[in-house]
Formats: sequence, structure tokens, C-alpha cells
Amino acid sequence: MSITVTTWSLEQTSPDDLVPAAAPSDDVRVVRAEVPSPEFSRFLYTAVGGDIRWTDRLSLSYADWDAELTRPGVETWVAYEKGTPAGYVELAGREEGVVEIVYFGLIPAFRGRRIGGHLLSYGVARAWDLAERWPGRTPTKRVWLHTCSKDGPHAMSNYQRRGFRLFDTKTEDEPDITTPGPWPGAL
Repeated sequence: MSITVTTWSLEQTSPDDLVPAAAPSDDVRVVRAEVPSPEFSRFLYTAVGGDIRWTDRLSLSYADWDAELTRPGVETWVAYEKGTPAGYVELAGREEGVVEIVYFGLIPAFRGRRIGGHLLSYGVARAWDLAERWPGRTPTKRVWLHTCSKDGPHAMSNYQRRGFRLFDTKTEDEPDITTPGPWPGAL
């Protein structure tokens, strides 16, 4: 069985494109996970993406996760509410000053609480200044991401409110894969 999925690619081409969201009133902090941890990153990936069918990394080995996370220019920024992980944004510096927002999202219990716009704003700002933390990297000239029809209902509007512009749309059929969530039966 398959499902039809539309994928939208969006970009910013100047730091001035970013329209930051207001910080939420609750005790929310965004912190860089400076020590790459496949266990922690896999937890975030499954906790955030389990109900919206994130499956592309589920089959990766520990070594594959480690290789992804330890590449120069890869950063994970985590939002915490009162000390509890609420969501994350994973950045990947590419060639020629391009930074991809590879993953972004909130754990379901933290959605709808004004954390997502703040976390996205913070992550985009960190994408624009990524080269400052990675000596020898080309300064960021472009930040891009993709979202799809499997993502949450507010994803596209959040990206557009933050100043992202659509540059490509693709529609294709994908296998309908059941995701296990953070662990089988968690959903």
C-alpha cells in the first residue's frame, strides 16, 4: 500500500529574510547538544517524528548515526521546557555556504504552545551564523529545508511566517510505513 506525498522545498537567501517569532512566555531554553550522541539524537528523531511518519533514519546503525552527527558543520539544537526536551532542529552545513535544516519539530506534547516558532527562529539564526562556530567554513549564503504533507498541519505556515520562500514542489507515491514512535506501542 502507498500514500501520495507532496514535498515542498523552501529557502532563505539572506539573514534579513528571517522573521523571528516571539519567545514563549514559559521557561523555554534552546541549547546546542555539543557532544554528538546517536542515542539522544535517535530519541529526538523518534519522539518528534513518530506520529508523522519519519522513517528515513529508522534503519540506520549506531555507526551511521554517529557518522551523520560528527560531520563538520552538523549541529543539533534542543528546546527544553523546564528541563524537559520539547523538540529540536538539526542543521547541516553543506558546500558553498549552504545550510540545510535537516530535521525540525516538537514532541507531540509540546505542540501548540508557541515553542515551534521560537525554536525555528533560533535554529535559522544559528544556520545563518554557523560558519562562526566552524573555522574554515564559507559564511552562510542560503538556508533551506523541505516539509511534506506528512508533517504537522502548521509546519508550512510556520516556515513561511519565518520568512522562507517556496522554490520547489514534488509529488510522489511512497510506501505506507508504520512508524514505531520512540518505542513500539508508544503512540
